[in-house]
Amino acid sequence: MPEVNSQTAPDPLDGLSETLDRAATAALAQTTFGLSPATLAQAFSDWGLHLAVSPGKQLLLGAKAMRKCLRLADYAARSAAKKGAECAIEPLPQDRRFADAAWATPPFNLISQAFLLNQQWWHAATTGVAGVTKHHEDMVSFTVRQWLDTVAPTNFLATNPVLQQRILDTGGRCLIDGVRNFMDDMGRMVRGQPPTGAEAFRVGETVATARGKVVCRNRLMELIQYAPTTDMVRPEPILIVPAWIMKYYILDLSPGNSLVNWLSGQGFTVFMISWRNPGSADRDLDMEDYRRLGPMAALDAICAITGAASVHSVGYCLGGTLLSIAAATMARDGDERLASVTLLAAQTEFCEPGELGLFIDQGQLNLLEGMMWSRGYLDSSQMGGAFQILRSNDLVWSRVLSTYLMGEREPMTDLMAWNADGTRMPYAMHSQYLRQLFLTDDLSEGRYKVDGRTISLSAMRKPMFVVGTERDHVAPWRSVHKIHRLTGAAIDFVLTSGGHNAGVVSEPGRPNRSYRLLRREADGPALDSDEWLTKSQRFEGSWWPVWGEWLKRHSDEAVAVPPMGAPDKDYPVIADAPGLYVLER
Repeated sequence: MPEVNSQTAPDPLDGLSETLDRAATAALAQTTFGLSPATLAQAFSDWGLHLAVSPGKQLLLGAKAMRKCLRLADYAARSAAKKGAECAIEPLPQDRRFADAAWATPPFNLISQAFLLNQQWWHAATTGVAGVTKHHEDMVSFTVRQWLDTVAPTNFLATNPVLQQRILDTGGRCLIDGVRNFMDDMGRMVRGQPPTGAEAFRVGETVATARGKVVCRNRLMELIQYAPTTDMVRPEPILIVPAWIMKYYILDLSPGNSLVNWLSGQGFTVFMISWRNPGSADRDLDMEDYRRLGPMAALDAICAITGAASVHSVGYCLGGTLLSIAAATMARDGDERLASVTLLAAQTEFCEPGELGLFIDQGQLNLLEGMMWSRGYLDSSQMGGAFQILRSNDLVWSRVLSTYLMGEREPMTDLMAWNADGTRMPYAMHSQYLRQLFLTDDLSEGRYKVDGRTISLSAMRKPMFVVGTERDHVAPWRSVHKIHRLTGAAIDFVLTSGGHNAGVVSEPGRPNRSYRLLRREADGPALDSDEWLTKSQRFEGSWWPVWGEWLKRHSDEAVAVPPMGAPDKDYPVIADAPGLYVLER
């Protein structure tokens, strides 16, 4: 009887053990909101142990604590003797929690100053400890900051003079209204309903209203061709690839701030990918499926419908990363159908992803994959929770204060309603995206493979227009800027005011908008982000017109408007825009 090789024969318990591990990880993830306890324990152990053997750092922190106590005591004496005394510490520019004049009155002035001094001390305590890895230092500093935001005096009735005055002014009515708001929000969350006021922004009626037709549909996307608004159009149509982490109509919100409407008015034929909202059956869809069934299928349809030899491509956020992969693959394979590449708040290099990188390490990914394993996808609420944690002061605690304590519900806007209309992420794709791009940075390092062969962003030579946003917590602009080091293509780089969404949806005429611009010629030097910031020129207003002129410079003279769809080429008109996929929940 032949002897069984114990090293190669599968263990009958392998499948069961993996299933048990996955189930346990999924259960743990639900109780920890997707944060890995093991990763947090490692981070705090690294910090605590190194701090314990750093007497110099301990001495410095002790001296800082003493000086801050003296500064607070000095401020208390000066403020008692003179109204409006100079503060011991000023809040950071983005911190508006203590802006109300009530915080300058005793004893709340001392409470707020003590909190700010304490916050500053903890920053010093969690940073600069010799021997602590950068990732662990960032995690400890971030976690402590979350704890401080939770116990901030603005969050409690006894220590918030603005809330106390609100209660007096309303006779306590605000607390009753706050409880009602809380019960309404919890009820809507349990029932899976959108937040209050979102019903006023109906897809296809008040938002996503640009006229068009669905001219292609596959398992992953619908392709919308928009009706022209000019008599002639440029021969190069525009293909927009949005992120599938969001519904496409962020770029077609209300008629007045619709990027689709604006581009159509500039004389371009616009096509938009509308991604399907995946379910459990789509768990095995990966990045290659999104490339093949997304931009590549769309390019085939666009060229067949319009007869265009080349297309202006636009990618937003994760859609921009996918477009970069597609463009590098096309360059490798000699496919010349792209006239230009525009990237909107899209990363191609991930070694500095900003605070989002706090959630990217082996422990965190194992937990995240456990969450996705049980369902086959990552739910939008789980992704939204991670983004809210990154800005808990602005997105969590300020909302708790205003909505549930002061009883003041913020009016719903089109952008807020869109943000609540979330999508899901397939298990295989999201795991591959996080591991190969965020964790190992394969794309920028030249290890990413398509069809079994590596691709290189250096092969991209088409003109590029790249936009970063100043307050982006999803794709930090300095990370976006690194495309300069990855390709020798000519790049017009814009840094616009606003965040990840509002910086992109920045239509002409919107007040308080500005941007910086600097062009890098083909094969020119790759400036680092600080040097770029110094040399770039600042302009007031929207960046859209500059981009529109750039697109026109890279286009031929206007021609007749192409037909809607091409039934004779298997691209018939299927439905009116916005189609079916965008309505899936």
